[in-house]
Amino acid sequence: MYKTIRHILKHNRFQILFILLFLLATCLLTQALFKDKTVRVGIDNVSVRTGPALRYQKTGTLNSGKRVTVLKKENGWIRVRYNDHHFGWIPAWLTNRTYDFQKATNLSEATIVLDPGHGGNDSGALGINTKHEEKVYTLKTAKTVKKALEAKGARVIMTRSTDVYVGLAPRAALANKKQADAFISFHYDSAPTNNSGSGDTTYYYHKNTSLQLAEIINSQLKANLNLTNRGVRFGDFEVIRDNNQPALLIEGGYINTTRDFKQISSQRYRNQVARSVTAGLTEFLAKK
Repeated sequence: MYKTIRHILKHNRFQILFILLFLLATCLLTQALFKDKTVRVGIDNVSVRTGPALRYQKTGTLNSGKRVTVLKKENGWIRVRYNDHHFGWIPAWLTNRTYDFQKATNLSEATIVLDPGHGGNDSGALGINTKHEEKVYTLKTAKTVKKALEAKGARVIMTRSTDVYVGLAPRAALANKKQADAFISFHYDSAPTNNSGSGDTTYYYHKNTSLQLAEIINSQLKANLNLTNRGVRFGDFEVIRDNNQPALLIEGGYINTTRDFKQISSQRYRNQVARSVTAGLTEFLAKK
């Protein structure tokens, strides 16, 4: 028997090796496929919806640790099967990770596009000391807001994350493509002469989609910022005019006014803006 086995192995070693390699590859591929098809819900009270966005009807909820089967991916959401015969869409970013809070909210299930104004060869407005460029502070502010929103579970997309130029049209187009639940553009004002202007202003373009968001966030800015609040105003700016999503543009103070710039250049101010935007979006999205 032993000699027979040796004979078979000797004369069929290449075929046997091929079969073993084929079986190994099949096992690895099967394992990978099954691993990719299941994910674990990372937080309690995640809404299951009829489509891949916050605007779709809620049909159920899933809690932390629940394993679901992934059937399809679209725009950051996944269509899943759970409890054998139930189907729906959940945010992919709320799976396979843990959070510092217990329950999902509309904010944690939302996609927010943040737009740091200017960038690259477009410096924006200049401070009294012209080395201070608007593009630097819009990016610093947006990054602080991003961190605060992500801490609440939101999916945040930046129109730029570094000092690069991005055209106005692509900024609005990104929010439309991602079907963002809100778009916020950060800017800083400049007066014709130094120290002749002061205060922050919140602009909207589309009354039906954006005025309520502008009013809610502006009320938070008014309460939290140590600046003169200039209120909510209509603004014909391309990044909000061409936006199909709830969109606003914040002029967060005058960069060429000494008093305002002292605020704008501080981390404390950026934290206040982040707190205001987070609270405002939480209130706005809770109405959805």
